[in-house]
Amino acid sequence: MDRQSLDRKLTVSELTSKIRQIIEGNFSSVVVEGELSNCRPSSTGHLYFTLKDAGASITAIMFRNRLFSLGFEPKDGMLLRVRGSLSVYAQRGTYSIVAEEMEQAGACEILAMLEERKKQLAKEGLFDDERKQRIPRFPRTVGIVSSPTGAAVRDILNILSRRSGGIRVIILPAPVQGNEAAELIALRIKQANAWNLAEVLIVGRGGGSLEDLLPFSEEVVVRSISASKIPVISAVGHEIDWALCDYAADLRAPTPSAAAELVSDDREKTYEKVRALMLNLQRTMESRTEKIRLSIKPFNPEDLEYRFRSILQPRLLRFDDAKEALLFNLSAKVEQIRRRLDLANMGLEAGSPKKILERGYSVVSLDRTGKLIRRSRDLKKGDRITIRPLEGLIRAEVEGIDE
Repeated sequence: MDRQSLDRKLTVSELTSKIRQIIEGNFSSVVVEGELSNCRPSSTGHLYFTLKDAGASITAIMFRNRLFSLGFEPKDGMLLRVRGSLSVYAQRGTYSIVAEEMEQAGACEILAMLEERKKQLAKEGLFDDERKQRIPRFPRTVGIVSSPTGAAVRDILNILSRRSGGIRVIILPAPVQGNEAAELIALRIKQANAWNLAEVLIVGRGGGSLEDLLPFSEEVVVRSISASKIPVISAVGHEIDWALCDYAADLRAPTPSAAAELVSDDREKTYEKVRALMLNLQRTMESRTEKIRLSIKPFNPEDLEYRFRSILQPRLLRFDDAKEALLFNLSAKVEQIRRRLDLANMGLEAGSPKKILERGYSVVSLDRTGKLIRRSRDLKKGDRITIRPLEGLIRAEVEGIDE
């Protein structure tokens, strides 16, 4: 190397900046698949981990706000597919992946397959609510289709013995993962129905990866649960886990322990509750009976008539008074109307033409027109007139007019 080349030196920061521009500028979005290792959540909530394969490894970080969208718990040994960007950490001179999304490798294909299978089975009506059966509240026999050595069975047995020790439990052993699991699970469900082994079945297992839970989404298991005459509770994994048998079952429990609680209502508590209700009902009936007895105690055959009369007599007096007042008011009203009629009749008679004629007045009319004569100027000398006194008619001729 010549002297001129050495004069063109770079500081560490300048070199790192150039490397950073190249890496971050060309790898702003990458998808990397590898095995998860050295997974360690930090106290701030961020997740630091390493992705590796047979020939290399790369560090990565997923910030806390992105972790909320994960549908699983990352654990060492998982095969993951991570989408994010490359970032250079200048202080250490290292680069790493800043993860935006993370999923189990192969999970997308599995989820797509499960969704397609779910649509097909739903179209056949296997998930319809009309097919659901009621879960018995106090079953005498409970069947468990699961691995007899698994933690799920132990949890179920512990809860049943604590809450309802008299329940008879039949374990129908079946593997809960692997290629043969689905066929054996479906076979155990069919055997329980064929021999009527239980009043309710719990089908499930503890938590696991999406691949581990696949047997409970196989078509043969879903169809056997849907066809079961014995009510089935699906209890697969944890609360966030799901399988297609959840939709076909008569009831889904978030965990196997929850399934055990659903079929084992505490009999002692239920008995105490019924007993308390019975005592409360008895006290209420006794209290009301005593109130009725005290209410009817003053009433006996000897004074019932007196009490009845004491109630009725004032009302009869008020009725008589009201009747007398009504008759008096009606009589007064009739008398008042009668006087008004008499006065009206007198007025009519006073204005009657007949009465006027009786007092000596006559009606005069002009013969040629028939009109009544009210003034002397309405006549002229020589006019023929008719005079109508009270009785008869007088015919006359006008000889003179005096106005």
